[in-house]
Amino acid sequence: MSPPPAPQPVIDVQDLYKSFAGFPVLMGINLKMMEGTTTVVLGASGSGKTVLMKHIMGLFKPDHGQVIVDGENVSTMNRQQLAVFRERMGMVFQSSALFDSMTVGDNVAFPLREHNPGLSEREVREKVKEKLAVVDLHDVEQKFPAELSGGMRKRVGLARAIVREPKIVLYDEPTTGLDPLTTESVDEMIIHARERLSVTSVVISHDIGSAFHIADRIAVINEGRIVEEGTPQEVRRTKEPFTQHFLATWFGRT
Repeated sequence: MSPPPAPQPVIDVQDLYKSFAGFPVLMGINLKMMEGTTTVVLGASGSGKTVLMKHIMGLFKPDHGQVIVDGENVSTMNRQQLAVFRERMGMVFQSSALFDSMTVGDNVAFPLREHNPGLSEREVREKVKEKLAVVDLHDVEQKFPAELSGGMRKRVGLARAIVREPKIVLYDEPTTGLDPLTTESVDEMIIHARERLSVTSVVISHDIGSAFHIADRIAVINEGRIVEEGTPQEVRRTKEPFTQHFLATWFGRT
């Protein structure tokens, strides 16, 4: 009896190169992200991690290589195909990017009203309440973003990202500028979203402590190349010089 086929990655970045005005930013990135896992792309500012995420979203076209998501080549999609493709993704922005003039309920409902006009207002309210509960927020629908703490705004941002039940959620520097307690709260939010919804999560970060808390896999990027990749335990034991130096800034003081 032949063995079952190996599981295929949800996201498969293959030999990805990208330059801007002749300046190389990504230089041969290869990275696989499996279903239901959290992959943290860890690196310093300017290392290329955000450019990598924008290729996964289809915002940039590669100079060479390709990005395969769910078996489809994102790199060759036209604008209409990309619009449909992105409906499978949720995005949590660094600043949460909530609409200040809207209540929490209307912020979370916004994607439903934009893309699912057939839903009744009762159905919209039920989905909003359900997704806020997933991120452990209750009875906040009538509040405005300015009335919330930084951690709560992040949670609302995630509820909005998952309200249409995407298969993939992307996080852009989710803990930047947060105090340690709020950072811990956001980390738990990411873990719970993966456990409760089985989403495939991609986190762009330079926060080493957070990365080792939430990640199933860590990819360390430096000067446009993945220099180390593996489980948190494997990356912790690395002999790769840049990764050792980078991690020492955290583990050397803990």
